[in-house]
Amino acid sequence: MSVLPILRWPDPILGQICEPVSGDVKELARDMLATMYDAPGRGLAAPQIGQAIRMFVMDVTWKEGTPSPLVCINPKIIDMPESRESGVEACLSIPGVKAEVARAPWITLAWTELDGARAAKRLTGAAAVCAQHEMDHLDGKVIFDRLDPETRAKLEAAYDG
Repeated sequence: MSVLPILRWPDPILGQICEPVSGDVKELARDMLATMYDAPGRGLAAPQIGQAIRMFVMDVTWKEGTPSPLVCINPKIIDMPESRESGVEACLSIPGVKAEVARAPWITLAWTELDGARAAKRLTGAAAVCAQHEMDHLDGKVIFDRLDPETRAKLEAAYDG
């Protein structure tokens, strides 16, 4: 396993819509998990390490001592409510910045696992927020893109990336 460098905003890859994954990504998944844990983060999307493909890893419980790593290949949100709840988010690609972001309180996520099996699960709480944050990366969005213009300008000005 290798710890990979994490790209920082405004790297142009972070603004790209990612392509579907094809082929074996087991080694990449291992490296992404190692990188996420080393950072230390709760999620990491492939474009954050320079791979413009639709894949992310997450583990929202490891910092509390109960690891539950998840590798999501070609993920898709298949259900979510209209309601949104605000919460503070940070991003490994925008270190030092925290922003209040509105997200759905739950989602149903479908993805392909490393063995090629299809999976789907309803995620709530931190897992739902993390998955939505990582899905944004796959669509070329970062937390700045979820903010009103005034808040975005203020946070961008303070960012020393």
